[in-house]
Amino acid sequence: MKTIGLIGGTTWVSTVDYYRLINQQINKKLGGLSSAKILLYSVNFAEFNPPTDPNEWGEITNKFSVISKNLEKGGADCIAFCANTPHIIADKIQSIIRIPLIHIAAETAKAVSKHNLKKVGLLGTRITMEQSFYKEKLSQYGITTVIPEFEDRKFIHSSILDEMAKDIFKEETKKEYLRIINKLITCGIEGIVLGCTEIPILVKQEDCPVPLFDTTLIHASAIVNFALGYA
Repeated sequence: MKTIGLIGGTTWVSTVDYYRLINQQINKKLGGLSSAKILLYSVNFAEFNPPTDPNEWGEITNKFSVISKNLEKGGADCIAFCANTPHIIADKIQSIIRIPLIHIAAETAKAVSKHNLKKVGLLGTRITMEQSFYKEKLSQYGITTVIPEFEDRKFIHSSILDEMAKDIFKEETKKEYLRIINKLITCGIEGIVLGCTEIPILVKQEDCPVPLFDTTLIHASAIVNFALGYA
């Protein structure tokens, strides 16, 4: 079994899910008392609060670079960020390490393509929705990405940082998400990418008439497949 290098804490809420999902899947596949070999570096999210301006990511990039190199030196066979937003710097980090970085958007694009969908909505932080790193991965499979209107993007972004990052999940927030999703459906989207690893805790498939893509689960599954040599 290969050793997984996780960078978590962005937020701790979804990092808990990563740890649980990875170990559950490892145990299901191997049985007995099997669990994953993990090196986890959990950051203080107060120091890694993601700027909405991509030009302001220099300091965070430097910090992620140091952490990734340390995990590699510590014996990690891969690196995985336990969040969607930091993948705006994934290519930069991959360029300075020798081990693979398992990219959440690339794995999500593969999952969406298996459903033969051509147009999906994307929810997440403003960086995730507004920048190109997700859209480019989806477009490689001929998938068009639609994002909410600006005011809806602001609401989603603030709900992630002001509520979900603090383990707060409100019914009224869920209703607002469903309103936004239904608006996207009227634009012809065929599925929704939950491009923030906290959103799947709030919104479930039974809440939505189109397929939801839980990026936390998709990413965790890809990490497990790598660790067990299936990928």
